[in-house]
Amino acid sequence: MIVCSTTVEPDRLGTLSEAIVTCRRCPRLVAWREEVPPRAAFRAETYWRRPVPGFGDPDAVVVVVGLAPGAHGANRTGRMFTGDRSGDWLFRSMWRAGFASRPESRAADDGLELAGAWVTASVRCAPPANKPAPEERAACLPYLRTELALLRRARVIVALGRLACDSVASVYGLSPRPRFAHLAEHELPQQRTLLCSYHPSQQNTFTGRLTEGMLDAVFERAGALAALAQGGQAG
Repeated sequence: MIVCSTTVEPDRLGTLSEAIVTCRRCPRLVAWREEVPPRAAFRAETYWRRPVPGFGDPDAVVVVVGLAPGAHGANRTGRMFTGDRSGDWLFRSMWRAGFASRPESRAADDGLELAGAWVTASVRCAPPANKPAPEERAACLPYLRTELALLRRARVIVALGRLACDSVASVYGLSPRPRFAHLAEHELPQQRTLLCSYHPSQQNTFTGRLTEGMLDAVFERAGALAALAQGGQAG
């Protein structure tokens, strides 16, 4: 586990979170997040139904970028990757790598804490069929750009899926777009590294395209890259 000691931009991150939560830029996404019917298992719960900000350690050296909130996951709980099977996979792996305090995340107030890591997404509202439109992705991109700028200690950006990879590339103005492949690495400005991973969606985990060992390898590599970058700075 990587330990950081100096707080970085916590007030401005809080201001950014407030701006995200109140955003209504995309009418289609606003309608979907607010009207999606609850699943039977969650019928007694009150859904969040707002945009979902990132969360974690303001001194994060590793930033995880996903696709978007799940309709019955983060759109219900109000915290990224919390309350769905993708999050189960993600936080188990981050816990094994020392970035998360517990291997599961069920609710925003369940006590999960991240150390040296921050979790966010390319799009902040749950999209129908998990497919945000290009204009919706573009409308959300400034939030990710600001977030990555405020997380000044970040050295590794883990992109979960091709869309997240493309979003990070857009933030940094990379051309041509970096090749997406599991465990592919690409240099970014500011002495950062883009590290690609298959998304822990059921489509990938149920089919065996992504295994727990493969996801563990991503966070092991992320930790090693971050430690190497920090060591280089110290030297």
